[in-house]
Amino acid sequence: MYKNSIKSIAIGSFDGIHLGHRALLDQVEAVVIVERNGGYLTPGYRRSFFIEQPCFFYHFEYIKSLSAKAFVAKLKEDFPKLTTIVVGYDFEFGYKKEGNTQLLKELFHGEVVVVSEVKSANISVHSRTIKCYLDEGKIELVNQLLNRNYTIAGKVVSGQGLGKKKLVATLNMNVYDYKLPKNGVYATRTKIAEKWLDSVSFLGLRVTTDGSFAIETHIIGQDIGVVSGMVEIEFVEFIRENRKFDGLEALKEQIIRDIELSNTLLKL
Repeated sequence: MYKNSIKSIAIGSFDGIHLGHRALLDQVEAVVIVERNGGYLTPGYRRSFFIEQPCFFYHFEYIKSLSAKAFVAKLKEDFPKLTTIVVGYDFEFGYKKEGNTQLLKELFHGEVVVVSEVKSANISVHSRTIKCYLDEGKIELVNQLLNRNYTIAGKVVSGQGLGKKKLVATLNMNVYDYKLPKNGVYATRTKIAEKWLDSVSFLGLRVTTDGSFAIETHIIGQDIGVVSGMVEIEFVEFIRENRKFDGLEALKEQIIRDIELSNTLLKL
């Protein structure tokens, strides 16, 4: 790592950049992000999109064997002017999580600021809590704790070919690394070519057709033509569970109702 004059850092995984994380970020010049693999609310470098300060990534695989003392020594080496470290009240570090906030204060000869628990409407704000709400399809609570709409990104791929011909036109996506919400249908917005468009999106097994897993989004009220590359979906509200229909006509009728409901919800 290049030498720098940074004096204050926040340390954590910062998965989701939620309200709790904001309480740390507001106090520092730079951010040290401990990076793992997969299942993220906000994967990898995309966390830097929501953080104004410079971000420095430590991959967990490369630091997991460091003792607590060695980890603090690494921080001192990487940030030679460091005077202040900001962490959450439940921060743990070092080999097998041997270190906590008290040990950090003993090992670091500078100021250690420990940020207390952050709550929103009496809910303790944690990434694991947000992930539980995603599993339950409680997207409004997810968005409340994030203070923004939950968003995933993926690459457009070829689908079954049924949509435009017999149902409604959709974009099919391959999505990696993100923690996906509960299977079902959602009122969403989809970002294409830097523009957010009202949409309705489906995640789950196509139980009425080929049984494969799919992530599909339909842009409401517009023909967007051929789209390629990366697109993003932000989730606004859960509409319904995934279920099997008696044929394509019944499925199409339900999709039309989903579109109408989504259109109404997005205009509230």
